[in-house]
Amino acid sequence: MKVIVTGGTGFLGLRLGRQLLGRKHLTLSNGQTAPIDSLVLADTVLPSARYDWMDGRVQLTQLEITDREAISRLIDRDDTSVFHLASIVSAQAEADLDLALKVNIEGGRAVLDALRARGGQRFVTTSSYAVFGGELPPVCGDQTKLMPQSTYGMTKAVLELLVNDYTRRGLIDGRTARLPTVIIRPGAANAAASSVASAVFRDLLKGLDYTVPVSLETRMAVGGVRTVIEGLIALHEADGVQLGGDRAVTFPSTSYSIAEMIGSLKRVARGRHLGSITVKPDAVVQAMVSSWPTSIDSSRAASIGIPAPDDLDSVIRAYIDEFVVV
Repeated sequence: MKVIVTGGTGFLGLRLGRQLLGRKHLTLSNGQTAPIDSLVLADTVLPSARYDWMDGRVQLTQLEITDREAISRLIDRDDTSVFHLASIVSAQAEADLDLALKVNIEGGRAVLDALRARGGQRFVTTSSYAVFGGELPPVCGDQTKLMPQSTYGMTKAVLELLVNDYTRRGLIDGRTARLPTVIIRPGAANAAASSVASAVFRDLLKGLDYTVPVSLETRMAVGGVRTVIEGLIALHEADGVQLGGDRAVTFPSTSYSIAEMIGSLKRVARGRHLGSITVKPDAVVQAMVSSWPTSIDSSRAASIGIPAPDDLDSVIRAYIDEFVVV
């Protein structure tokens, strides 16, 4: 079978691609399993060189997610599964409504329609806790009403509904992973309001000073990248009958305040030189982050094999082992 990952050279895309290559097979929408003979990592920007884990099955493709002709050429086999990760993220979406609508909704539709034209194999996309908001109940989950308080959250909610409806019609076999903030992202910060949850670890471990754009008491629901990637694959493999008509699954998370994150870092990185923290809340970022839930019922996710998140100390240790020069 062929597997396509949009947003494939980003933080999640590269890790997902590497994990997929290590699997013997994936499941097609008819329930049969097949080995992956082609893995396409598609994105607007490609790495300057191939990574050492990329074997002959891997193709790097540069494209715009709203280019319907290019997407149709890419989805050229009936035995194709798609992991759709391409997206305009939270703060950038808030700053540019038209771009968010174009990429997050019209881009998603382009992929859905191309897959539909090939007979409708499995389609896994990422949503966000940002679909929740307003008067939040004490615990949010798959039955919680969606009331996003950001353009980003709205576009993710729209895509969730499109995936459900295309699946109801039998056009595709869709699944949506409703994710917490995924940590720890290496490299430069992106335009997501949630980037604070990676920067407090990444920048301080580099010895850089960091200005936190939210209060230290602000709590955020987070999940480590390892278990999120395992969860995306498990969601692809889940039985469609078990999923039923609602294909959006709220992934598990653990909630920490910014102060607790910094405390965990100091505990794990004891003896390392760390940068210093300055707190300067940004009203827009604070409002956006504070609108997201921090307590989640993920029992449905657990029932289909989505793993629970690692504890924060373990996530930090894994990041240090992979990215921090001794």
